[in-house]
Amino acid sequence: MSEQNQELQPRIDSSNAPYQSVWVIINPAAGQDRPILGTLNKAFHEAGIDWDVRLTKKSGDAFRFAREAVEAGISAVAVYGGDGTVTEVASGLQNTNVPLAIFPGGTANVVSVELGIPTDLAAAAALVCGQNSDVRTIDMGRCGDRDFLLRVGIGFEADMINQADRETKNRIGSLAYVLSALQTIPARKVARYRLTLDGEEVEAEGVSCMIANSANLGLPGLNLARNIDVSDGLLDALLIRDTDIGGLLQVAASAVGLTDSLQHWQARQIRVEVDPPQSVICDGEPFDDMPLTVEVVPQALRVLVPKVAVTGEGVDQAGP
Repeated sequence: MSEQNQELQPRIDSSNAPYQSVWVIINPAAGQDRPILGTLNKAFHEAGIDWDVRLTKKSGDAFRFAREAVEAGISAVAVYGGDGTVTEVASGLQNTNVPLAIFPGGTANVVSVELGIPTDLAAAAALVCGQNSDVRTIDMGRCGDRDFLLRVGIGFEADMINQADRETKNRIGSLAYVLSALQTIPARKVARYRLTLDGEEVEAEGVSCMIANSANLGLPGLNLARNIDVSDGLLDALLIRDTDIGGLLQVAASAVGLTDSLQHWQARQIRVEVDPPQSVICDGEPFDDMPLTVEVVPQALRVLVPKVAVTGEGVDQAGP
């Protein structure tokens, strides 16, 4: 390029960019196939951000890339993928000062819904560029040697997610879980759960038990319970005693307090034993170790979220 042409190129002042360097970790197998690089390049180029891409090929890659980013002194790490990939990157950034940016790219994207992150890629990328963004510090959970952001599901929920096949998820998105739930309901089995909550034991029967760090079920306002907080330093144990259609509707309606079908406890450490054995998932991924011990990792992760504006009527989400 000649000196004359170089002078014609726009000069971008990156001195005000909050993050000078960003790695974007992409899971190409997550969600539906869509072009994203052009959108990211436009956003980061205009903000004067030096960015690079890492593509995952197998389990563990996202965690490794996140750790490498920390060691390389990268300012922020972004992830494009589903909740499993987000959790893996979050685990690699746990207890560091490097913030995580989430670009929803999976089937359900429950973590991003919980934190109010835009589903539009350009709007989510704008958070990295400092446009009406803030940093929120949240808890994580640890189940055995595995970290999680959302929850551990035992019984009905695990069966529902395990039976939602990849082809159906690619075709109809999160509705695949609804279809799987309807197919799983007739086969539900009652089990006896023994929970040890910070040293205190309780026993109860049910068809599903969840150890939750996050309340959201994948839609704004649709929560397991109103008082579950991803930043409160506690985990929430919830037991579903009946999963007929009425019970499921009550869970769905829990945002307005209709949680009669759920028993709810809070603790920092929770041990779960179940008889007969049931399937287990940890943030959507199968987990085999039972009985299991789950503990909270308080204030473990810094995440870029939309800035909230305090108005005369309360707190509003201020999007980019």
